[in-house]
Amino acid sequence: MLNLCQPVVLLLLFSQVFGAIANPELLPPGTAYVDYLLPALLVTTVMGPATNSGVGLVRDMTGGFLTRLRSMPVDPCWILLARSVSDVARVVAQLIVLVIAGVVLFGFVPAGGPLGMLAALAVAVLVAWTLTWIFLALGSWLRDVEMMQSIGVISVFPLMFASSAFVPVHAFPGWLQVVAMANPMSHAMRATRELALGWSTGHTLPAVATCVGFLALGMFCAVRGFRRPIVG
Repeated sequence: MLNLCQPVVLLLLFSQVFGAIANPELLPPGTAYVDYLLPALLVTTVMGPATNSGVGLVRDMTGGFLTRLRSMPVDPCWILLARSVSDVARVVAQLIVLVIAGVVLFGFVPAGGPLGMLAALAVAVLVAWTLTWIFLALGSWLRDVEMMQSIGVISVFPLMFASSAFVPVHAFPGWLQVVAMANPMSHAMRATRELALGWSTGHTLPAVATCVGFLALGMFCAVRGFRRPIVG
């Protein structure tokens, strides 16, 4: 229950703090701050659970659960697939709660309509599945809980804050603009905004293609790492 409410708490905090100090001239014309923020939170919401997937996999591997499971006639790739689907399913529930709370409590208006909002959710779910497989791949090779937790913290905060999540990229200093433009999360956020707010969709297909490419790479590396013998 607390996990379901966490994105709503972040929406409350960020919309009030950044919304109070954000210069309206920085935002696209006619765009309220909550409308700018919420589509980006669809992307930031999936980052933490994705890192937890990798940590959870390592704990299962070192705790003996997966050793017993792998003794059964089950292909390892199905074990990873089941874990990724179950983890992403929980993220989907968080995203739905976030959108409902945004509309009912914060006045979020998806100008792209119901279909645009559903498409934005689909992009966020794709990002969630991609990140989940990337961290499953890291976990299957590193097999160290503390290292996975450190990687999660080190990666999530730069991906979240050095992006267009809270203010447009052009509001950053020059060097940070370069970092934010290179941040793949900025492109995913641009895609969810385009779909949810009815903007032109020039960034959506490249963002989806990038996710699919990293998803395939993550799946390949995760299965290869997971097939290695579990020692200890």
